[in-house]
Amino acid sequence: MTRKLEGKVAIVSGSGRGIGREIALKLASEGASVVINDLDAAPAEQTVADIIAAGGQAVACAGSVTDAGFADRFVQTAIQTYGGLDIIINNAGYTWDNVVQKMSDEQWDAMLAVHLTAPFRILRAASDFIREASKREAEAGTPVHRKVVNISSTSGVYGNAGQANYAAAKAGINGLTKAMAKEWGRYKVNVNSVAFGLIMTRLTEASAAADTKIDIAGQQIKVGVNPQILKNVEATIPLGRGGKPEEAAGAVYMFCIPESDYVSGQVLVCAGGKP
Repeated sequence: MTRKLEGKVAIVSGSGRGIGREIALKLASEGASVVINDLDAAPAEQTVADIIAAGGQAVACAGSVTDAGFADRFVQTAIQTYGGLDIIINNAGYTWDNVVQKMSDEQWDAMLAVHLTAPFRILRAASDFIREASKREAEAGTPVHRKVVNISSTSGVYGNAGQANYAAAKAGINGLTKAMAKEWGRYKVNVNSVAFGLIMTRLTEASAAADTKIDIAGQQIKVGVNPQILKNVEATIPLGRGGKPEEAAGAVYMFCIPESDYVSGQVLVCAGGKP
């Protein structure tokens, strides 16, 4: 049986761990050659090694999506390594929460930079290739559908207390998605976003420790959720639990396959039925 993404080339930001890793593994398992990105080189290289061990193709492009020049390097890694670019997944990100009266400019700016400005730069960096490739394909009578999936959040759809910065950035990515769907439709690019609810990753796993933190660009960011709070949240989800990273990847995958060629400008909520 032919794999649905055979011959496609994908870039997935933040794909060394968590949801991004599962997205990359899924795309690779369906035949795509994947450029793996993570802030740190080690997890990116591990994901590459796992894909290759499973018979797929992948290469790493480590670094922060917010760094100047990263977007061009990311896009060019795909083009120079695999000769093209068909799928763009803007997934990289993290949360840095606080109530508005205690939120610093640094916290606000950091969330907009990673969740909104970085995806914009990546799409801008890919625009020349996409326009030129679309023109060549149209002239040859061999049109190709390309896919962009931007990762949003239910916080960006419904809002969430303590996340004014994150919610604003994720609402912004939904707006960017809808604008780009209209702008790139003539190039046969489907642009959609997936808004995740509670997905169980290292950022949301149960943690009794109040000071569990990870280092992101020199900042100590609190991760983990109090087990009782996590239990209470899961009780409000119609399916009764948080989602698995591979289930989150499945929602993204649906927007990458030919069956979604006439779906664009949409925000899919992947939250176990929770509104």
